[in-house]
Amino acid sequence: MPRSVFKRIAVLMGGLSAEREVSLKTGEACQKALEGLGYDAVAIDVGRDVAEVVKKEKPDAVFIALHGRYGEDGTIQGILEILGIPYAGSGVLASALALDKIMSKKVFRQEGIPVAADVPCYLEEYKATPGEMIERIIRDVGLPVIVKPNREGSTIGCTIVTEKSGLKPALDMAFECDDQVLAEKFIAGRLMTVAIIGSKPEALPIVEVKAKTGFYDYESKYTAGMTEYVCPAEIPTETTKSLQEIAVRVHTVLGCEDISRVDIIVGEDGRDYVLEINTLPGMTETSLVPKAAQAAGIGFPDVVEKILSGASLKLGCRR
Repeated sequence: MPRSVFKRIAVLMGGLSAEREVSLKTGEACQKALEGLGYDAVAIDVGRDVAEVVKKEKPDAVFIALHGRYGEDGTIQGILEILGIPYAGSGVLASALALDKIMSKKVFRQEGIPVAADVPCYLEEYKATPGEMIERIIRDVGLPVIVKPNREGSTIGCTIVTEKSGLKPALDMAFECDDQVLAEKFIAGRLMTVAIIGSKPEALPIVEVKAKTGFYDYESKYTAGMTEYVCPAEIPTETTKSLQEIAVRVHTVLGCEDISRVDIIVGEDGRDYVLEINTLPGMTETSLVPKAAQAAGIGFPDVVEKILSGASLKLGCRR
């Protein structure tokens, strides 16, 4: 039987971003889990008519299973605030900040959270003076550098550049995805990811991600056998505690709610670097958050219900 006050749940999935196919898998898994718990869970493949469709379904609450733009960036959250329908996850501002790598890193630096050196890049400037932009990246960041679209997920459009000659094609590809791009110092080290769940932020056991290619790109994430996941990560207890504290701080500083996943590099230089925070991470039964929850003795349906239990309006609105 459902333990939440909500009974009819709209699960938003699919959507308009480059991560549509991954979102559909997340949404299907979460809908199935909610139905298994006794909820009346209806799937909605999000299009530009989403407001009308949601109103027609008359849900008590919304479970957002979208990834990337028009779902993870505050836009859907704003629509739900206007409609007065409670939803699980972070609100408008936290969602927008988290997906925007340039802006979130500005907040992290202001709050003393460790991040790698970077150069924000903008399309109009690049079109006007591409050579100057490349020289600034070399001067301020150096090589190797990772070039990534500012507001995409799943490493879509990302390139690791080890020689100056590779910067222009990497920037060209990233600018095809976004008119804002981040050129960030590539940090060699071990990739750790820390899941946070619950209305009172709780860090789950850490997952170490070991991509066989050395780069955890889209293929490594979604191709079976391309990546090894170790949970709990085989690191000293004090390191585990430190990384969990950093992740909870990142989650709290941006004002995130209910769920997030913070990616951190433990550098070969002995320092930790926050890469990014995902406010709507993948939620299939084999995704990283469920892996971490399983290590803590929490089953997949219970994770989904725990996230749902925090559903609310975030801006003080009422129906």
